[in-house]
Amino acid sequence: MPTTKPFSIFFLLLCLPSLALLPGSALAANPHSRRSSSFSFFWPWRRSNAARSEPSSGYFAPADGGGTMLTKAPGTFPPAGEPLNIIISGSSDPAVLKDSQAEGGFRNFFLSIGFSGECLGQHSGLPQTADLGDGNGFVNETAVLRYNYGDPALGTCQETIQGGNHFRYWTQNGKSADSGAYFFATSYEKPIAQGHDIIVNGYNLGRDWLIGNITNTPINTTALTNTSTFTGTTSYAGFVYTSSIAYVSGLLPNSSDGVNHAGTVGVNGANAVDGLVAVVTIAISTKPANATSGAAGCVFRHAQSIPALIPTTFLLLSSLLLGALAL
Repeated sequence: MPTTKPFSIFFLLLCLPSLALLPGSALAANPHSRRSSSFSFFWPWRRSNAARSEPSSGYFAPADGGGTMLTKAPGTFPPAGEPLNIIISGSSDPAVLKDSQAEGGFRNFFLSIGFSGECLGQHSGLPQTADLGDGNGFVNETAVLRYNYGDPALGTCQETIQGGNHFRYWTQNGKSADSGAYFFATSYEKPIAQGHDIIVNGYNLGRDWLIGNITNTPINTTALTNTSTFTGTTSYAGFVYTSSIAYVSGLLPNSSDGVNHAGTVGVNGANAVDGLVAVVTIAISTKPANATSGAAGCVFRHAQSIPALIPTTFLLLSSLLLGALAL
């Protein structure tokens, strides 16, 4: 659904107080530096250390518990949703399964591949819901992470305006299927001026470009099968992660049925979804001597081009306002 000009300007004005509170070091950060800004948001979500019923696969198939691998997108008719096309296995390092940047957690891992929280902590639009078959029924997305174009503090503002890779996620933690796995609805969206619609083949490409960030090699989407496997090593804040990726079939149908934006995502006779899910198992291979969430050397690995970044808050805000006024 296209975003209106008044709403976009309201959203940007809403961000102004957050910009004013940014420390100078964050506002003037060199976008080409391998050190991140000292600015970070506080993320309160942390997983419990209670015993989990972790299956050998690292997750429970949602359909086995009456769930589905398609989200529900609000305001769609007939009802439609996005494919849950990436799973972070519950067999991953317990620290990675904590939704936190501290101690090498989930947020720190995704900073290692160039994904951050939303622009200045602001989220627009209604949440999508998902039923992971764990007894919780349909629940709202936990959050959305966006590609940050090499700038952990402000880069997701660029993604919000010009589009890019992003994912919303849920945790399988209900009493009937508590694997601790994370399920992602990943896609590559168009600019805000085009209503953040999904690009052609954007569900499959969004999945594979994220995996390409982990492996530091392009993933050939058309060549993938349910036997495709990859590995990758990434790092952030002194934590080094080793990831194993396996593409699996049988969870998602190779279909356009019930998929949001199916008419524009799947074209030339191709389905919007290819039926493959990337299952990622993450291990922490190295921890810093004083393991904290502080900023340290990070090399962003990505399968997308990184355009020139906005060097100051003034220029960033000017760009955002121009983008809104162009709607």
